[in-house]
Amino acid sequence: MAEPCGRSFDAALLSGWLDGALTQGDEQRVRIHLEDCDHCRTQVERMRQLREATMSTEFPVPPDDQWSERPRTAGSRLSIGTGWIIVIVWALALAGYGAWELWTSDEALVEKLLVFGGWTGFGLLFVGVLLDRLKAMKTDRYREVQK
Repeated sequence: MAEPCGRSFDAALLSGWLDGALTQGDEQRVRIHLEDCDHCRTQVERMRQLREATMSTEFPVPPDDQWSERPRTAGSRLSIGTGWIIVIVWALALAGYGAWELWTSDEALVEKLLVFGGWTGFGLLFVGVLLDRLKAMKTDRYREVQK
């Protein structure tokens, strides 16, 4: 689609030209077009001003303790850790009891296989993701990055 100024290339090339990221052919095509087109020169100048304003803007960096999502006190760490342990033990006991009840019930074998197959599949997926995350945690270069 041609622009009102007659430009035959995408406007993204103007940004690429400003950044110096074009191939030699595209750079030459944009440069020649800018020599004759006030509309595109104005666009490039606006992009340049926006880039300069963005690059020169300073943002306040909050203190490190505001970035952390970890529990801040020993009491909260103990409470959260204990809570997770109780929830995990409860979920495992509930799942085990449900599995035992289903297995020992008079339900058809097909129903048992469908339920246990689904549970087994989800369990294996969970274990696979967990193992990958644990391995990644050991080699993650950005694990200690706070900001």
